[in-house]
Amino acid sequence: MLNDDVVRWYGIPEAAIESVAREEAQELQRRERAYREGRPAPELGKHIVILVDDGLATGSTMRAAAQAIRAHHPSRVVVAVPVGAPQTCRELGEIADEVICARMPEPFSAVGQWYLNFDQTDDEEVRDFLMKSTSTTRA
Repeated sequence: MLNDDVVRWYGIPEAAIESVAREEAQELQRRERAYREGRPAPELGKHIVILVDDGLATGSTMRAAAQAIRAHHPSRVVVAVPVGAPQTCRELGEIADEVICARMPEPFSAVGQWYLNFDQTDDEEVRDFLMKSTSTTRA
């Protein structure tokens, strides 16, 4: 998903966009293999999908995720975050059926400022969470 205004503003060449797209596609495939460990993707149609993140600044990643999920025709898409920029939370309401932003501080500068520990989640931790969730998931 590209922000055409940003691409034009910075004059980003098509070759650079294609190069980054290839690299990101490879990374997505790597993560899918690592996280799914051979399990098929879940069927999302007729289910409520809750997209969770550590917070929303610009919302570009969440916007892309919501649009990608919509292609699978869930019954509802809910965005849930502990903290988000007020304008971003409102704008995501145009894509998601429901947006839950526990805190929307003004002014908002960065998601990380609301955490004592803002370390990235590594692949092993993601796999552990996914394995635990599959043992408790209801259809």
